[in-house]
Amino acid sequence: MDHHRYRHVLADALGGSELPFPEAELEARCTRLRSAMREAGLEALLLTDPADIHYLTGYHTFEVSVHACLVVSVERLVLQVASIETGPAVVTARVDEILGYRWEGVEEVVEPLAEVLAPFHTIGIDAMGAGLRHGVIQPLQVRLGTERFRHEGGELLDRLRIVKSELELDCLRESARITSTGLHAAMATIAPGVTDNEVAAEGARAMLAAGSEFMSLQPIVTTGARIGTIHVNHKRRVIARDEPVFLEFGSAFQRYTAPMMRTAVAGRASPGMHELRDVCRAMFEALLVAMRPGRSFDDAARAAEAVLAPHADRVFFSGVFGYAVGAQFPPSWVEGTGYIARGQAREFEADMVFHLPLCLRLPGQWGIGLSDTVRVTPAGGEPLTDNDWQLQQG
Repeated sequence: MDHHRYRHVLADALGGSELPFPEAELEARCTRLRSAMREAGLEALLLTDPADIHYLTGYHTFEVSVHACLVVSVERLVLQVASIETGPAVVTARVDEILGYRWEGVEEVVEPLAEVLAPFHTIGIDAMGAGLRHGVIQPLQVRLGTERFRHEGGELLDRLRIVKSELELDCLRESARITSTGLHAAMATIAPGVTDNEVAAEGARAMLAAGSEFMSLQPIVTTGARIGTIHVNHKRRVIARDEPVFLEFGSAFQRYTAPMMRTAVAGRASPGMHELRDVCRAMFEALLVAMRPGRSFDDAARAAEAVLAPHADRVFFSGVFGYAVGAQFPPSWVEGTGYIARGQAREFEADMVFHLPLCLRLPGQWGIGLSDTVRVTPAGGEPLTDNDWQLQQG
């Protein structure tokens, strides 16, 4: 059978059987978005980021490299996917219509999509969003007119996604539990002579066994001098005695990720390692105090910068003290809806959730990283993860 027949047969047998959220949750999200669209003067949204589509419909698949999009209007949700993705669309998504195109027939994408969009005169897009392909948007603009497309679509949805519902918080709490399980299992394997791959493998095994789905980022493990280089990962390196080992894990539960960083030492930590641990902890405490409604992201960043200032000339820090997390897909668990950093004027709201990636690196020597995923409350930041903020030694 072709993919059209496949879709209908599967819908009769298993339609909506793997919907990740109650329909009422998805309906509430769409209602809020449609209200924001009306206020912005938008008749439709064209969304291509897998996380945005998941947020509104529940749709999820591990194959996020092919074109997929969602058209949101006041009356309908139309999901367009490749033929190989019609199965996931049928069983995981709540939409009014599914448009399939042959996986190998990308020329079949534009015409049906243009027909769906043709009635609308103001169409929001996320110009910085994942999955918005020039080969799709350019011919759509030629057919429909560039003037119809407005760039505020992504910002509109970001403002909604960054504040989590109680169901989303529950998903993040479950991810936090699984993440912690993986970190404890991985850290128990750390010893001189063990490889970084063995540590990562045990962490991954434990998270998968505890219930994680495929992760948006694989477990990150680096040792010794390699910690001083940001964003490298395990590479068959043998852990030396008294060498620090940096770990950053994030399990996925209904695609929601609550990451956590830990640092262990295969022996005894040096005074310098303890010193940087103390700096990380002090920055964390400053952030928790500042992360409350009415304070800006910039306020929190400056509070943490004041703690870091005496050490800023000798350590590398990314400059981002926190980033929003929620439901994501590879290649990253970063939600992209908000950053705690200098110059970010947005104010905190209750039930925003951020990962605070506090890692200080001495280039070419080593580094110390610890973190929690934190919920914003009226009283300040409240960790969802359970980091003890100690350097494990032994």
